[in-house]
Order: sequence, then structure tokens, then C-alpha cells
Amino acid sequence: MTNGVWGDVRKKLRDVVGESNFITWIAPLELTGFRGGVAQLAAPTNFIANWVNRNFADQILRALNAAGAEVHRLDLAVQVRVPGARPEAEDSPAAAPRAHAAVAAPQGEELPGAPLDARYTFDNFVVGKPNALAHAAARRVAEGAAVTFNPLFLYGGVGLGKTHLMHAIAWELQARNPEARVLYLSAEQFMYRFVQALREKQIMDFKSLFRSVDILMVDDVQFIAGKDSTQEEFFHTFNALIDQNKQIVISADRAPGEIKDLEERIKSRLQSGLVVDLHPTDYELRLGILQQKVDQNRANYGNVSIAPDVLEFLAHRITTNVRVLEGALTRLFALASLLGREITLDMTQDTLADILRSSERKVTVEEIQRKVAEHYNVRLSDLIGPKRLRTIARPRQVAMYLAKHMTTRSLPEIGRRFGGRDHTTILHGVRKVEELRAQDSQLSEDLDLLRRLLES
Repeated sequence: MTNGVWGDVRKKLRDVVGESNFITWIAPLELTGFRGGVAQLAAPTNFIANWVNRNFADQILRALNAAGAEVHRLDLAVQVRVPGARPEAEDSPAAAPRAHAAVAAPQGEELPGAPLDARYTFDNFVVGKPNALAHAAARRVAEGAAVTFNPLFLYGGVGLGKTHLMHAIAWELQARNPEARVLYLSAEQFMYRFVQALREKQIMDFKSLFRSVDILMVDDVQFIAGKDSTQEEFFHTFNALIDQNKQIVISADRAPGEIKDLEERIKSRLQSGLVVDLHPTDYELRLGILQQKVDQNRANYGNVSIAPDVLEFLAHRITTNVRVLEGALTRLFALASLLGREITLDMTQDTLADILRSSERKVTVEEIQRKVAEHYNVRLSDLIGPKRLRTIARPRQVAMYLAKHMTTRSLPEIGRRFGGRDHTTILHGVRKVEELRAQDSQLSEDLDLLRRLLES
């Protein structure tokens, strides 16, 4: 009786609530019996039980009564199911496929995440001083136990390992707990799903989906800056998951406080957890990455011989982007394999002439601002903000001076990166530092030190 009634009810509910809601909320439920006019349902989690009770109880009751079961109340209890085990109530052969669908659907089509790259695991991540903290924090989250920081916010420049760590966390979580609902996607994909839900009038399905995950991971969150409706939905999704003690991992190309056009309330939420900077790679870390990639490339291209000084040369010359570094090594192995030659320093310089030219050290205004703020022990937000205290104004002028002389940016462009200041303000700051440099030996030493740090 129980299986037959529930099978009819499920068919009707699929039509009533829609396919997405059915897969997310109804499919995981099991009807375990009737007692005194009460229908007893088992849900896999407290969250699903509470959500169904608030949003679908009336529809389920109507469907049950229409199917011939006289019930006036639902009793939803949490029942953790062992993977592969069959519920006691399901004693007919026809019931088994439905039980499998109830478990498999939430982990399959309903999570619209981005595919994970099999290369991006913790085993393939080379740890050094610039990324040690980020790696340790990512490892802690990937263990799946409760952590003291939520969200985890990873930021850094292009090719420093943010996406690698995000994928590694997702792989590790899924390996440790295949039942966990881990959703990884880019901020662009989040916005696309949101706009699609608006267009198709399925915004409640969108909300239900993103609030039902166990771990939400959003890459390149700076993409939603300036997109008001998407920011609004992201804010509410963020709060809902935090309230449920669900882990959130976010990445961006800069710190939350530095993302222009991002709402202040979102910046505040993102800064409430652990914010970790993946610093630019140092020589030792780049060398370690190259040594690991040599072993991988030999597996793909055979036992190609490589001169010992090539790796040191590449680690010194290609400093800004790990992806470019890895691509350069792959190009060398491919060419050496095709020609049957050893990878020598001369061959490296000839083959990689274009990469070596484009990889000459290029300093950014943002890099200068961070280094100056660290050197003078002032907050970056104060350095680019409106405060005019001498302890902040002088470091700000130093940063303007270095930006003018170490980058190709125009004065108006530099002004925009200093809180929207006019180009005349930047010019005044540059001239002030030029005047003081001849008189103030300490300022001159500071400028020389900062130049060396930025060029290293």
C-alpha cells in the first residue's frame, strides 16, 4: 500500500511543483508509513525536511488524499541513508529504481557547476612561502570538518594558484564524502544562471538550488562588481548558507576591499572570514614547480634530456605567471621530442624568444600600492582613500611617484586607481616627492628599497 500510494503521489507532485523542485525537494523523500491520520516521511537532511514542511506540505497532503490516503498532517523525520542500502519500506522490485533516483538526482543534474580539472589536486600543488597559508587554509576546508573561518577568501594575480586550490578543495571533499553537495562555479556562471532564472520565471527554483548545497565555491567574484541584481542575489545566497553553517569558498584577483563597484555589505561579508593573499611566486617556488613539471612532461614526451641550467634560467626570467612558466616548459619538451634533441640553454633562448620578451617584469599600480602600504605600515584602503593625515599622505605620494616612473599608465589612469583622484593631484604628488628626495635621505632610501622590491 505505502509504495503504491507514494508512487502515484510522486507522479502528481512532479507535475504540480515542476521538474526542478521535484528533483531537489520531493525526490529525496521516502514515505515510511501512516499512523493515526499522519503520513510519515523520511528526509535525508534537516534542511530538506524544514524546507519541504514550509513550502510543499499542503501540496503533498492534497496529493496523498487524492490518492486515497486519509491524512491530515505530515511528520517529517531525518533519516540518514547508507549508500547502496535499500529502505525497509521498499520491498517490491519496482521500488528499487525509484530509490536510486532519489539519491542520485541531487548529486547529478541539479548542481549546475563547472567541470573540475583532474590536474588540479593537492598532490599536484607545489607549496612554497608565497602560498603556504593559502594551501593550509584550503586543506583545512577540504577535510570537511567544521572550521573557524567562513568564508575562505583567496585572492591574488593571474596564474598564482587560486583556481588550482579551488578545484583541489572540491576534489578532496568529494573523495572524502561522495554524498556532499559541492558546487563549484565561476561568478560569471552564477550570473548567467540567475539571469536565465529571471528570464524563464524560475527564480524560486534558482534560490532553492543554491541554498541547498553543502559547500558553495565561487571563482573570480570580482566579475559581479557593478551588476546590481546579481550582487543582491549573491548577498542573500551568501547569508542563507552562512546561517545554515554551510562552507563558502570565494576567489578573486584582489582583496574584497579593493574590488571596485562591489557593494559595501558584500565586502563586509567577504571580509568576515579568512582572507588569504597568494603572493607572487619567488624563485624557489618557481624552480620547484618546474622540477615537478619536468617529471610530468617526461611521461608524455619520453625521456627527453634537459640541461641543468635551463630550469634555473626559466625560474629567473619568467616571474609573473605560473601558467606561462608551465607552457614554456611544455613547448621546449614538445620541440625537443620532435627534433630528437636535448633541451639546452641556447635552444631555450631561441625557442622562447617571444615569451622571454613579453615576460620582462611589468609592475602594476596595484602592486606598487600594496608594497608601499606594507612598507609604511598603513592600510591599503587608507592609502587610496580620502584621508589627508601626514602619515598617510606621504606614503600615498610615494606610491604615486613610483606609479608614474615604473608603469606605462597615464596620470588620469593612475588617478583612477587612487580613489578617482584628478590627474593634477597625481602630478602634484610626483613633484613633491621629487623635491623632497634631494633633501631627505630616508625618503631616498625608501624609494630605492621599494624599487628593488618591485623589480625583484
